Amino acid sequence: MSTLVIVESPTKARTIRNYLPKSYRVEASMGHVRDLPQSASEIPASVKGEKWAQLGVNVDADFEPVYVVPKDKKKVVTQLKEALKEASELILATDEDREGESISWHLYQLLKPKVPTKRMVFHEITQEAIKKALQNCRNIDEQLVRAQETRRILDRLVGYTLSPLLWKKIAWGLSAGRVQSVAVRLLVKRERERRAFKQGTYWDLKATLLPPQAEKGKEQVFSAVLVTLAGTKLATGSDFDPATGKIAAGRKVVLLNQTEAEALKERLTGKPWTVTDIEERPVTRKPAPPFTTSTLQQESNRKLRLSARDTMRIAQSLYEQGYITYMRTDSVHLSEQAVAAARSCVEQLYGKQYLSPQPRQYTTKSKGAQEAHEAIRPAGSTFRTPQETGLSGRELQLYDLIWKRTVACQMADSRQTQITVQLQVEDAGFRSSGKRIDFPGYLRAYVEGSDDPEAALEDQEVILPDLKVGDHPNCQDLETVKHETQPPARFTEATLVKTLESEGIGRPSTYASIIGTIIDKGYAQLVSNALIPSFTAFAVTELLEKYFPDIVDTGFTSKMEQTLDDIAEGEAEWLPYLREFYLGEKGLEPQVKEKEDQIDANTARTVELENLDAKVRIGKFGPYIEVGNGDGVVTASIPKDFTPADLDPQKVETLLRQKTSGPDEVGRHPETGEPIYVLIGPYGPYVQLGDKSEENPKPKQASLPKGMKPEDVTLDMAVGLLSLPRTLGTHPETGATIQANLGRYGPYVVLNKGSDGKPDYRSLKAGDDVLTITLERALELLSEPKKGRATSTKSKAALRELGSHPEDGEPVNIYDGPYGPYIKHGKTNVSIPEGVSPENVTLETAVELLASKAASGKSTRKSSKSTTKSTTSSSTKSKAKSSTTAAKKTN
Repeated sequence: MSTLVIVESPTKARTIRNYLPKSYRVEASMGHVRDLPQSASEIPASVKGEKWAQLGVNVDADFEPVYVVPKDKKKVVTQLKEALKEASELILATDEDREGESISWHLYQLLKPKVPTKRMVFHEITQEAIKKALQNCRNIDEQLVRAQETRRILDRLVGYTLSPLLWKKIAWGLSAGRVQSVAVRLLVKRERERRAFKQGTYWDLKATLLPPQAEKGKEQVFSAVLVTLAGTKLATGSDFDPATGKIAAGRKVVLLNQTEAEALKERLTGKPWTVTDIEERPVTRKPAPPFTTSTLQQESNRKLRLSARDTMRIAQSLYEQGYITYMRTDSVHLSEQAVAAARSCVEQLYGKQYLSPQPRQYTTKSKGAQEAHEAIRPAGSTFRTPQETGLSGRELQLYDLIWKRTVACQMADSRQTQITVQLQVEDAGFRSSGKRIDFPGYLRAYVEGSDDPEAALEDQEVILPDLKVGDHPNCQDLETVKHETQPPARFTEATLVKTLESEGIGRPSTYASIIGTIIDKGYAQLVSNALIPSFTAFAVTELLEKYFPDIVDTGFTSKMEQTLDDIAEGEAEWLPYLREFYLGEKGLEPQVKEKEDQIDANTARTVELENLDAKVRIGKFGPYIEVGNGDGVVTASIPKDFTPADLDPQKVETLLRQKTSGPDEVGRHPETGEPIYVLIGPYGPYVQLGDKSEENPKPKQASLPKGMKPEDVTLDMAVGLLSLPRTLGTHPETGATIQANLGRYGPYVVLNKGSDGKPDYRSLKAGDDVLTITLERALELLSEPKKGRATSTKSKAALRELGSHPEDGEPVNIYDGPYGPYIKHGKTNVSIPEGVSPENVTLETAVELLASKAASGKSTRKSSKSTTKSTTSSSTKSKAKSSTTAAKKTN
């Protein structure tokens, strides 16, 4: 007889199987095996007649849930039952968070094992961790299960009670959710702020200066900006009231317009400049803590442009393959083993001087941080460098991010000096700011928001020339600069996740699915990484704010989350809480019954926008504008790219004129004589050749290029757009056709290779016009490397030439950098250890240092391959390869 171990996924099963004795059988449950009914067809016949059947929760009998096995899980359950018949012991090894505890509980309830059953938990999938977990099995934690079951029931009660109300009053298919609706309201509130925003304009001066005794051939120019005039502070963007576009009340500042700025420029030109003060202020920056679920989602969105959903999917795969620790955690704590591993990496790759004097331990501030015991980090007692993993693509990128963040948290502080130079010319005060990095510290490994720490370090420094108080710099140029205040930025996935976490709303492990639902349900669209709420989101939010304000109140939702945490800790009772929330005097059920008749559907479908006479309504086919016209009304669909913040009276007038007066005609086609119209459709402005009729139901159309306004379209432009794609000619060598066209991502040229090969595309550059580009220019673009493949380097003289690398023959040289001398081989740079003189570095020493640096993942592919061959054993490679192959098959 064997021991049956049940985990969630096949990938996790395969990885764990490698670390267990042969007498252990590992099977996957494929996630949850039971859930509340998702559709009417899943509701058991025995309860279909009950009034609460659609909820799947018997609210009259202590909120007893009705659990069913979904159709796609019945085969899995049968297989698990068969496997259990041959087992002498059952080990439930699902994830260690509340949801994992719940999955184990459901498995136990469903399988009803008659053999001894244990609960095994672990934070990482390594041989050591699995062995330790086997020796420390426990029982299922009933409190964690109850907290998760309460959360599931609570989400069902909110969603299945409010969603049908939205279907009746606004539109079919909409949904409400305990956390989802609060998140949507955050997006809507920000869009309202953008709509109410009034832009302000201000001017200042910028000077380009040269030190009084500038050395010839040295680039020593520096810039300074106007900050005071006659002793009074100059207005900046922060001095404006966003509601009026004017200087906020009580601010004593000087506001310059263009005329005044130009006059001041003339008055100051040619006048002497004097350095009046120099301040150097030392600044110490500490590394960020290791990743939690929330901060990983935020940083991967900022740096890798990954959605929260993609981040969690990739992290799940890395965890199940044994590369990282568990990825659902609120904790920033690192085990002693992890701290030692990180410090070993720092010492080996960067040198002892880059280690923090003492091991760093981080404390989790959030009270509810009990989902896991440790932060997200590379798995194991020694950390594999990114290049040692055998990973590729996004998995490699995310692992690299986690590895760098973990290693950096055990590195020394970054020491910098902030330099401020005050200058005076007549009554105008100017300021120049600089930054000197005295010791990069952890920035050598990890810079937030940057993928290339070496490049980011250079970008961070702003070097000012040597100046003294009383110096008289020479003004090389003085220019007026116009500034416009900007509306509040829309939420990105990263900033929304950060806000939800800071407000205590939901759990970080659920943010990915919540944001995904918001987008899938049409409450927001993701454009250039910004979450833009739809008109439907406005309508739903307005209804909930008016009739169910608690449901979208951040404070109320945060308290609910705290109560769920208290239930998990045994400090609160679940049943009284559910009764009060749903059935109490002010509970959700009586509120919905009371207010349903008060809600007018026509009003609920109407979105109120300030400074707009037209009504915006939510219709069956999307949002539209409605305006009274005599005794009747005129309606016009709102294009998908129109956002609530951007819909102004002018756009409304254009849309309505198209409906009442017909489309604007720009002229007649020179060949066919048919009229050409400019219209605005659901997907934006476009031109159309001819009228729609029974004989011509689909006249030819062409979208306007991005940035082209309908009012700027000429007849020649329209004819050109309708003629796309333009055939420019053939390639002189291959004879393949070359065309110019407009696509989803803008104008481009394409080399059509026919059935023998894939088309070769190149985007047009600034100054190129898709309507006039020539064959010669297209050939020029097609001959260039595709974007992202070209590289450039600045040439400078080497301090020493050590010779050729023994593996590829490439030169190995020593150069002088901003932080001291370093070794360069191809694209790999490595600092010379502190205390070692460049004159004493041999080729052999350099090759060893380069091999260590290449293993950290900062070299090019070519360098990585050559160095990895010498540093990674064949057994490690084959193991990584088989692990990666297994992951690909699963994914």
